[in-house]
Amino acid sequence: MGGCTSKDTASSDDKKNTMVDQAVLDKLEAGYAKLAASDSKSLLKKHLSKEIFDALKTKKTSFGSTLLDCIQSGVENLDSGFGIYAPDAEAYNVFADIFDPMIEEYHGGFKKTDKHPPKDFGDVDTLGNLDPTGEYIVSTRVRCGRSLDGYPFNPCLTEAQYKEMEDKVSSTLSGLENELKGTFYPLTGMSKEVQQKLIDDHFLFKEGDRFLQAANACRFWPTGRGIYHNDAKTFLVWCNEEDHLRIISMQMGGDLGQVYRRLVTAVNDIEKRLPFSHDNRLGFLTFCPTNLGTTVRASVHIKVPKLAANKAKLEEVAAKFNLQVRGTRGEHTEAEGGIYDISNKRRLGLTEYQAVKEMHDGIAELIKIEKEL
Repeated sequence: MGGCTSKDTASSDDKKNTMVDQAVLDKLEAGYAKLAASDSKSLLKKHLSKEIFDALKTKKTSFGSTLLDCIQSGVENLDSGFGIYAPDAEAYNVFADIFDPMIEEYHGGFKKTDKHPPKDFGDVDTLGNLDPTGEYIVSTRVRCGRSLDGYPFNPCLTEAQYKEMEDKVSSTLSGLENELKGTFYPLTGMSKEVQQKLIDDHFLFKEGDRFLQAANACRFWPTGRGIYHNDAKTFLVWCNEEDHLRIISMQMGGDLGQVYRRLVTAVNDIEKRLPFSHDNRLGFLTFCPTNLGTTVRASVHIKVPKLAANKAKLEEVAAKFNLQVRGTRGEHTEAEGGIYDISNKRRLGLTEYQAVKEMHDGIAELIKIEKEL
């Protein structure tokens, strides 16, 4: 695997460290040939021309990340939809020639000259309950990702950094109050009972996602990983799963306003104590470029049996509001019992409030059409 070499060994190795190892170059060439020859539908395959590949293959970030660290998951998993990760925050600049066009296509035309707007959660009281009778929406969830400033992303973290981050995160979360007050459960040394309880609640993330594994994001597992949830189980934080932090607010039913307000309160509270990694152009920085910007994914599990029977109509409405339709258990899954996971697709180039509002308006429209059918 490519490797983010630690910066501490610099000094006499400075010259060597700016050079990409021959072994990495060989892997890159082989990987590129495999991707180019494949019928992969990924955005990586579409945008990684030989010209761009040759321009980037010898570059490195100050954390030691190479192009291989960015593309190895997409090369190994030819069925990826996207196919690239940022091993550290600098990668977005160093390897901009491949990141920028992919970001532009995924995020609905966010060009390399565009700037993501400043954080704006909007007037949280303008969002209400999308399904007061509880006929259509099973549950509602809004989440965002955050990276801690000064640390690279998963593939470059040392074991000591994982531990240090977990300490910072757990002590910060233990200061949350009122509705957000809860417990942090480290994955290291977790008892079978606690583990089973968290699995039953669908809270526990598992090791072994092949896309993350191939991106080298699961090292030192389970060191530094943990889960926090409040007493009501409507708020949780994942520590060092895909991103340093995944902050999640959720509950049964369709009260998006309540779910969103809880998330906003939590993010603002955590940010006062932990500085987040932010870029003037790309907004909040995350490991996967599909989550950049607001990093906000607002979603519902929704039953729309009539629209489900007319998949083309469902997709048409979803596209109009920039929504993504997934199976019940998320990406790469089927809709169980006609229940879909529908969320906002755009996270970059618009404010947090606008991202959630797109989902709100799209779902309202889907329910209206379902009633008319």
